[in-house]
Amino acid sequence: MTQYLLSIQQPDGPPPPPERLGPIMTDVTAMIADAKAAGVWVFNAGLTPPSSATVVRVKDGETLLTDGPYTEGKEHVGGFVIIRAPDLDAAMVWATRLARAITLPIEVRPIAHGPS
Repeated sequence: MTQYLLSIQQPDGPPPPPERLGPIMTDVTAMIADAKAAGVWVFNAGLTPPSSATVVRVKDGETLLTDGPYTEGKEHVGGFVIIRAPDLDAAMVWATRLARAITLPIEVRPIAHGPS
């Protein structure tokens, strides 16, 4: 089976207020529990804000560190779920479920190399 990255595309800015975020997180927790029960779940995590990022580049043999996100944009990866699915269609079912739960766009991408 192929592993797929379901990345959550989160808008920049503060998170929603607790009264809006609470029900979303309840739905996401239920989706993750169902993915575990179905045997497709591999790993999931939320990420800290992009302002906490450090970009590492090597140029002419020198390591250059830059604070902040890799690119300026209006959205960033806010978290991700890695699942194991037989094909893209099956991965899309889980991505749709995650998009409904979290109310944000989900990018689906097969993992090219790694454990199966």
